[in-house]
Amino acid sequence: MPTAALALALGSAVLHAAWNLLLARARDVQAAAAATFVLSVALVAPFAAVWWSARPSVWPYALASTLLEVVYVVALAWSYGRTDLSIVYPLSRGLAPVLALAAAVVVLGHAASPTEAVGVLLVGIGVVFVPGPRGHGDARALLAVATIASSVAAYTLVDRVGIHRAGALTYFVLVLAGPCLVYPPLVGREAMRRALGPAVWMAAVANIGSFVLGLLALRRGAAAPVLAVRSSSIVIATLLAGRLLAEEVGLQRIGASLLVFAGVVMLAL
Repeated sequence: MPTAALALALGSAVLHAAWNLLLARARDVQAAAAATFVLSVALVAPFAAVWWSARPSVWPYALASTLLEVVYVVALAWSYGRTDLSIVYPLSRGLAPVLALAAAVVVLGHAASPTEAVGVLLVGIGVVFVPGPRGHGDARALLAVATIASSVAAYTLVDRVGIHRAGALTYFVLVLAGPCLVYPPLVGREAMRRALGPAVWMAAVANIGSFVLGLLALRRGAAAPVLAVRSSSIVIATLLAGRLLAEEVGLQRIGASLLVFAGVVMLAL
């Protein structure tokens, strides 16, 4: 893997963990999430307009992806308001590729390889031990985590096809249009105004940066190792949650997150 691609993929992972951490520490997580995604689109839209590129065939994929993004954003913000990020993030990011693989096996007739089977096993063990004996989260929170993972798996499969039918910035705006149209009315304009601050601006920039760096990494390196390196955000987010969010991140949760990360790497490769 070229050094440049490695650095870009790692930078994308750090920024992805960063904007999630910034959202999780917000006083009103839902309002902060709505403001973050609106700002993300507002910052990218002028550049997307200049370099607008979209085939007619992109619209079914963009519509499906933007609806899935709405589910993802709402469930993510709800979860961060009720459960530790160091539980939500590794569980949702670990389960997503497992669900994507399951869909490929059931729908496309994909034959899972021994490496993928080991990856699923490692993710499964990690998922069991991530919460730990003191991990808190009720059934609704776990359902929200499953919803996040399912939406990530689904929009990943959709975007793999859709991204080839539009320019990168164009596609970014199209798929985030849903959260920007649906979520703000749900949380209210006044709540969003109160949520605006340096942290939300940084989260929006980090969100864009993660996307751009990830795309640049894919252009300079093979998809499998890039995706594997980007999954390091699972461990990064877990470690930083203990430092920045004062969550109880002990050795068991760190070890479990490492297992989830290892499983995702096996699935990516």
